[in-house]
Amino acid sequence: MKLHHLIVILGITFTTTACSNWIFRIDVPQGNFLDQRDVEKLRINMTKEQVIYVLGNPVVQDSFDNDTWYYVYDMKRGMKDRGDDFQRQMIIKFEDNKVASVEGDFELSEDFNTPLDE
Repeated sequence: MKLHHLIVILGITFTTTACSNWIFRIDVPQGNFLDQRDVEKLRINMTKEQVIYVLGNPVVQDSFDNDTWYYVYDMKRGMKDRGDDFQRQMIIKFEDNKVASVEGDFELSEDFNTPLDE
């Protein structure tokens, strides 16, 4: 009788672990999704309003330093066969309410150092 119970328990265990990939889990994106085309529109000396027009509002504005904006995008995959989890970020620093520097996971355009005024 014990052997019969053991076989049933092992059978249920193997079938439930095999079915775990059948459960659909959604991806969970959080933050600002930035498109490379939009990032390439950034230029040195752009105003904060122009940056918001191009990229949208930042996810985080430093409470102690209003001249640093953080754009962060985090993707948590629900299922591993859709890819790995990842995070992309971009930090924009302003001086006198104009873009002074941009750093992060995105390529800036070749024209970044050419202000829009010229």
